[in-house]
Amino acid sequence: MPIGVFVLAVAVFAQGTSEFMMSGLVAQTAADFGVSFGTVGLLTSLYAVGMVLGAPTMAATAGRRPLRRSATTFLALFCLAHVVGAVTDDFGLLVATRVVAAVANAGFLAVVLAALPRLVGAAQIGRATSVVVSGVTVAIVAGVPAGTVLGQLWGWRSAFWAVAVVGAVVLVPMMLTLPRADREQSAGPIRSVSSEWAVLGVRRVRVAVVVGILVNAATFAGFTYLGTIVARIAGDTSGWVPVVLGLFGVGSFVGVTLAGRHSDRHGEAVIAVGTVGLVAVWVTAALVSHSIAGVAIMTGLVGAVAFGVGSTLIATIVRTAAPTAPRLAGALATTALNIGAVLGPLGAGVVVDRVGDPVVALWCGAASATVAAVIVLVERRGRHGEQIGAGVGVR
Repeated sequence: MPIGVFVLAVAVFAQGTSEFMMSGLVAQTAADFGVSFGTVGLLTSLYAVGMVLGAPTMAATAGRRPLRRSATTFLALFCLAHVVGAVTDDFGLLVATRVVAAVANAGFLAVVLAALPRLVGAAQIGRATSVVVSGVTVAIVAGVPAGTVLGQLWGWRSAFWAVAVVGAVVLVPMMLTLPRADREQSAGPIRSVSSEWAVLGVRRVRVAVVVGILVNAATFAGFTYLGTIVARIAGDTSGWVPVVLGLFGVGSFVGVTLAGRHSDRHGEAVIAVGTVGLVAVWVTAALVSHSIAGVAIMTGLVGAVAFGVGSTLIATIVRTAAPTAPRLAGALATTALNIGAVLGPLGAGVVVDRVGDPVVALWCGAASATVAAVIVLVERRGRHGEQIGAGVGVR
């Protein structure tokens, strides 16, 4: 595995920390600007929207530029947005910096994921994807809690400075380890961006994108209310909330790592077994939601299965889309998962508000995972039937 892939994972760690850290900085930010908690929530929701819109736009803009140039440009813009955000006294400008950072983050992931087939070869796309995605899981385990501690000690601005510094430090290793333009393998004949969108007509790509949306919707539907569920069981001051959230991160890291070892050879099996497994773990998590021990155990399992399946789906989208959509392959994967990250909490929020019980968010995760599993199994059975039919025809 090229060392550059691990350097990219560190950059993704900084970006993942930024994406999730606002959950621990809401109170300090609201007090500093004199706005409500709900208003500060815009910093998270608009970041997600920026990720959804930024991935295809930035991929189309920078997808044909050398990986080293486009990746370092996006990371530099991401760092600059955090520096401006850390020094501003205008909340509107802070919101704008979050949107800019999200677009840069989306562009970075889009070009990096799309470049993996050229960087590591088709046989290692799954493993390379798991390494890159592990940056997000480490951010959940270490980066987000560290950002929260910094915010408590020295104010929310210190967390923004820390993200900017980590990102800036990675710039030099990226420039040294990523290949020069003349060393990159050709991505094939230049196509127009509009023609690359036709890749969604490929059934396997379309199914992987839809399943990716559903799996991530399930993940974020449940994760969004996990802290609330734990606090209701153990109490706000029990200290269990960060422990359980940390277990989710540990589980996600384990899941991504294990999936990366097998997804290149057995990707379809990982997705089929994993989506069915997701239904089981979400249902079990909901059933044991009255017990702090049960929630803690199932949280780790949910993180492992959800991120293992998610990283395999990313690799599948990139692998199947890259031959005909080299610029948009990474953007499709990034956009699909972020659409899920937006729709999951929105849908769960509506149901939770109506029922008045945050545990129902876990059932929403189970429902979304069930739809994903049905689609995967039907597609798998249909393709198996086609193969049998083709074999009979040959005879």
